Amino acid sequence: MKPETAAKKLGILLAAAPESFRNEPISRTAFDELRTEPPAWLEDLRRDGPHPRPVVAQKLGVSISGLLRAGVDDALTTEQIKSLLQEKPEWLVRERATQAAVHAENARVKQERAAKAAAQD
Repeated sequence: MKPETAAKKLGILLAAAPESFRNEPISRTAFDELRTEPPAWLEDLRRDGPHPRPVVAQKLGVSISGLLRAGVDDALTTEQIKSLLQEKPEWLVRERATQAAVHAENARVKQERAAKAAAQD
């Protein structure tokens, strides 16, 4: 598989990975080995970052779109994420509220659909 695909599946930023990982295709066996027995560099990247946008969004509790609306388009480290969570800038509070509302609406729709399905049975 391509290094980009492997990095995405591993939840790491490709640019931060070692050159040997970035430049060579990864076999399924090698990928499975990375998942089951991650090398030190992979553990460090997962722990300290820099993290790709989906991981940053998940750690901050916002959507990727929310990050973009806030102008956060760079990869962030774990320290930077912790700092944002402590500082709680206005955009983060607003985007977290938006994300919570979306999750609540999705749960409501799911429950409504389940009730309809149960009524039809």
